[in-house]
Amino acid sequence: MKKLILLPLLVILSLSSYSQTDTTNVIVLDTTKVTLSTKVARLVFQDLVRYDGAKLEIVELNKTIGLKDQQINFFKEKDTLKDQKITNLGLIINMKDEQFGLERQKSESLLKELKGQRTKTFFYKVGSFLGIIMTSLYLLK
Repeated sequence: MKKLILLPLLVILSLSSYSQTDTTNVIVLDTTKVTLSTKVARLVFQDLVRYDGAKLEIVELNKTIGLKDQQINFFKEKDTLKDQKITNLGLIINMKDEQFGLERQKSESLLKELKGQRTKTFFYKVGSFLGIIMTSLYLLK
């Protein structure tokens, strides 16, 4: 009994007015084929060739940019080395100036000592001479 009820219902629902697509008159279209006119196809081909060329150009430009970045980093490192050399030379110059200052102080102190020693020697000679004269005067009297 159930089969009798379901059969007419199935026939009614399979009609084209009830179904979403008409299964009897279906035209299958191949969606992978695109038909273009010759002029449009040439323009598309030219655009594809330009696109490929642009991609290659971008790759080459990126390589060139990478090389330029390496050169810039190399020159920056070179500049930092130059700056370090300049600061090192400045430190060396300052140390030499300090050494010259110390040597100047040493020579000045040695000159003072020499003058003091000369003065002592002078007074010693004068004292000795006066002592000899006084002793000889004392002995002559």
